[in-house]
Amino acid sequence: MLLASDRTSIRALIEESIELSRTHEGLSLERIITALGSALVCGLVIYLVYRFFYRGVVFSENYNLLLVLVTVTTAFIINTISANIVLSLGMVGALSIVRFRSAVKDPLDIGFLFWGIAAGVTTGAGLYYPAVVGTAFIAITYILLVIFKIQKKSYLLIVRYGESSEVGINTLLRTTRYKLKNKTTSGGNVELTIEIKIKRNQTDAIGKFNAVEGVEAVTLLEYNGDFMS
Repeated sequence: MLLASDRTSIRALIEESIELSRTHEGLSLERIITALGSALVCGLVIYLVYRFFYRGVVFSENYNLLLVLVTVTTAFIINTISANIVLSLGMVGALSIVRFRSAVKDPLDIGFLFWGIAAGVTTGAGLYYPAVVGTAFIAITYILLVIFKIQKKSYLLIVRYGESSEVGINTLLRTTRYKLKNKTTSGGNVELTIEIKIKRNQTDAIGKFNAVEGVEAVTLLEYNGDFMS
C-alpha cells in the first residue's frame, strides 16, 4: 500500500514529466528537415529498387509512389511524437482506430511497405545512420537475390487441338513434367491447360506442341499462384 508521501512524489513526477513533454526544444527546424530529408532519401531508394528490380505479379506506379509517401509520413509522425509524451499517447490511440481496406495482391508488396515504414521510424527517431545503412543493405540484398535467381518459373501452357491429335499430344506429355489444370472437350475440339516449369524466355515447349499435326494454337502464360502475366 502506497503512503501519502509516495503518492505525492509519483504525482509530482508525472506532472513534471508532462510539463517537460510540452516543450518542443528538441524539435528544432534543423531536426525536422534532417529527419524528413533522410526519410525522403530512403524512400527514393525504395522507389528505385521497386521500379527497376520488382519481380512480383503486377507492377503499380501508384503503389510505388505510396512507398515514398509512407516513408516520409512515418518519419513525420515519429519525429512529432518523440518530442511530446502526451501527444504520443493521443496519437497512438488515434492511429489504432485507422483501418485500411485496400487488398495487397502480392506478398512481396507487403515487404516493400514494411521496409518503408521501418525506414520512416528510424529516421523519425533520429537514427539516421542505421536508417541509411539498413536501407542500403536491404536494397543490395534484394537486388542480388533478383539478379542471381536461377530457379525455374511456372507457366501455363494452353493447347487447342482436334481430337485426332490426342495421340501426338499424349506422347509429348509423357516426356514433359507438368500438372494438369484443365481439359475441355467441345465439338471435336480440345483445350488443354497444364502447368510447367521452364527457365525465363525459354519457349521450346511451344514449338514442340505446335509441331503436332492438328494443333490449332499454343499459348504460354507466366503463372504466379492466382495471377497470370
